[in-house]
Amino acid sequence: MNRRTFAEVEQQAIAHPRPIELYVFLDPLCKDCWSLQPILRRLQVEYERYFTLRIGLLTSLPKMNYKALPPCEEEGKSAFEKEHPAFPSIAIKAAEFQGKRAGFRFLTKLFEYSFLKSRNVKSFSVLVEIAEKLNLDKQEFISDFFSRNVLQSLQVDLHMAKEMEVIQSPTFVFFNENIEDEGLMVDGSYSYEIYEQILEELTGSPIIRDRAPSLEELFKRFEMLATSEIASIYGVPEKESERELKKLLLKQEVERVLINDNVLWRKR
Repeated sequence: MNRRTFAEVEQQAIAHPRPIELYVFLDPLCKDCWSLQPILRRLQVEYERYFTLRIGLLTSLPKMNYKALPPCEEEGKSAFEKEHPAFPSIAIKAAEFQGKRAGFRFLTKLFEYSFLKSRNVKSFSVLVEIAEKLNLDKQEFISDFFSRNVLQSLQVDLHMAKEMEVIQSPTFVFFNENIEDEGLMVDGSYSYEIYEQILEELTGSPIIRDRAPSLEELFKRFEMLATSEIASIYGVPEKESERELKKLLLKQEVERVLINDNVLWRKR
């Protein structure tokens, strides 16, 4: 397993000061991948100066006759009525064509729809609804969804996973600055402290947590957060975290959202 054999590594001539490359392979229909999201967010908040994050989608591509076309009647069935297990991954890549951040936001919203709202994210119409919720360019999203470019982008992720010998999701693969070293693979979900320990071992020196941003800044970065997630980022009890959130609620800066007995907070 060596990153230099993988064709999609971004221009190697571009120097990056962060010593670690972190590849995270996810399946958007995998509940463990959704459960891992708070850990990944916390790593970004506390240690992002040490690593560059790259998300890979681990989804088997279907044998589908994709054409660059808008939704229309096909085989007697409107494209808006179609569904397929590969559609969520295709949609994430289509969103990513409008920017890396758009791809991250789409993945997060897709998890919300699937595991909190119990919506059918295999449905094309639901995926278009997500794109609209995120204020993406709807027509561009639909056009990209049905283009061959999006399938080629997914094929790159699958090739990358094969070169790194990744066979399940979620899987983290860490590379340090020494290009001769093999990557360190961690498949499955573990405690936050395990990922901290790996970062420290790979950097070869003690790592220092970045100071947590204000709640306002945190909500600018992550649209929706759970009380427990916020408490872990700030290292405080959940009750204290909830008190601070209620202050923002009174100032109408956030709203409290209850989804299937899950309490979440979202920037207004």
